[in-house]
Amino acid sequence: MFSIFTKIKERVEAFLNEKNIVTDCLNKIEEKTGIKKRYLAIGAVSATGLYLLFGYGASLLCNLIGFVYPAYFSIKAIESPNKDDDTQWLTYWVVYGFFGVGEFFSDIFLYWFPFYYVFKVLYRHVVRPFFLRHEASVDNMVSNLSGKAMTAAESVTREGKGLF
Repeated sequence: MFSIFTKIKERVEAFLNEKNIVTDCLNKIEEKTGIKKRYLAIGAVSATGLYLLFGYGASLLCNLIGFVYPAYFSIKAIESPNKDDDTQWLTYWVVYGFFGVGEFFSDIFLYWFPFYYVFKVLYRHVVRPFFLRHEASVDNMVSNLSGKAMTAAESVTREGKGLF
């Protein structure tokens, strides 16, 4: 579990050292305020998380998070010569649209679940990437366990037939 936090910290540090619009803004704010950009980023993420928990319009913020980041990487994928990333982001948008339509009709019920939008963001940015990274190993484990269970069931069935 600790290694996950270390990896996240390394990715955040790498992102904060890249040249992009977010780090340009953070650098300007750091110059004017004297607050390190690392702390500014932590504050922004914390404020966003608190807003998702308690803020009015959490739905809008959640949908923006689910739209802006993928839109940026979709444009990068389109501009890249590799077609595999195009397929990945096209799949994302199909699933996003499907869930968006489903959520529109089920929102009247989901609204009553506390922290629904927090869980939605956590799923998109923590659970799903973790699952996709470890999907093959989990599939192997499930396959092995189901094979062993099937073998044990067949063995018990054969032994049971011999008793009667």
